[in-house]
Amino acid sequence: VCSMGNSTSRLYSVLAKTLSSGAVSQHQDCLEQLDPARLDPIDPKDLLEECQIVLQKRPPRFQRNFVNLKKNTASNHRPIRVMQWNILAQALGEGKDNFVQCPMEALKWEERKCLILEEILAYKPDILCLQEVDHYFDTFEPLLSRLGYQCTFFPKPWSPCLDVERNNGPDGCALFFLKDRFELISSANIRLTAMKLKTNQVAIAQTLKCHETGRLFCIAVTHLKARTGWERFRSAQGCDLLQNLKDITQGAKIPLIVCGDFNAEPTEEVYREFSNSSLNLNSAYKLLSPDGQSEPPYTTWKIRPSGECRHTLDYIWYSQHALNVNSALGLLTEEQIGPNRLPSFNYPSDHLSLVCDFSFNQDPDRLL
Repeated sequence: VCSMGNSTSRLYSVLAKTLSSGAVSQHQDCLEQLDPARLDPIDPKDLLEECQIVLQKRPPRFQRNFVNLKKNTASNHRPIRVMQWNILAQALGEGKDNFVQCPMEALKWEERKCLILEEILAYKPDILCLQEVDHYFDTFEPLLSRLGYQCTFFPKPWSPCLDVERNNGPDGCALFFLKDRFELISSANIRLTAMKLKTNQVAIAQTLKCHETGRLFCIAVTHLKARTGWERFRSAQGCDLLQNLKDITQGAKIPLIVCGDFNAEPTEEVYREFSNSSLNLNSAYKLLSPDGQSEPPYTTWKIRPSGECRHTLDYIWYSQHALNVNSALGLLTEEQIGPNRLPSFNYPSDHLSLVCDFSFNQDPDRLL
């Protein structure tokens, strides 16, 4: 056993030996111990308790409530819970992002990974879409596979994490779905293009079959180019992603959910492209607004040397002709976030997680 803690708890030893830093090759003995094919399943309640033991000196996690959005449409099937989250790459949080109001102590991976896991375990998503994942092989894949998820990772070709000393490899997008709820029909790793040039941004698109309903749908996760001044670039990436998704969904015949950090406010062209696409997409979090037409005021809020950054950049798009949004997780209030903004001792990322419950439209003409 590759021990990294003094606890006698068998589960805690598994949690503790997910690696805190360093190149994967330096810890090959530990990784071999964590081969998910040879490990027993984990009870999520047990893992949550172990995370809470690690976090007992930190403030309690924020409480957020789901908002019921269900119309008067009866469904006999369990909803599909989808979680979207840019979790903040560890190497970037410690080395490049310069969160001037966040103590370095709050960014320690040994505890921050437990905050991330606690958030995931609290909402129990059927499908989990993550960006900025740089601890996939030593943390998320070993643990989430033991929770029953099928796991896929697609790193950026030139991850900025690799420029940080003592990094844990490249960051990228990751997609997880519960194997007892869905069957994988097809999977595509997409390197996005812009102006016919391959870019550093990626997406994963998977067609799944729901065991309970027999319905097919496509789930995609992406992370578009960051920074002001790259609006046209993001627009081109969005067009490329939409074209790929049109092919995968057979021109919207297969329902679609797209999760991502688009690095774009609703005023940007790439947002309009998704809104006006022939795929008939709507943004789920608009439904939280009084008129159902406005995005939340923020999905990320941080303080950098250049000043305070408060933006709406993260979205869950869905096929509004084929899917209904039953509920959505409310956002943190400004009071909860606090004056030092995110990340913090309370919250592990500079982006808020988005969580929605979906059901299939019962229109028989839409059955696949």
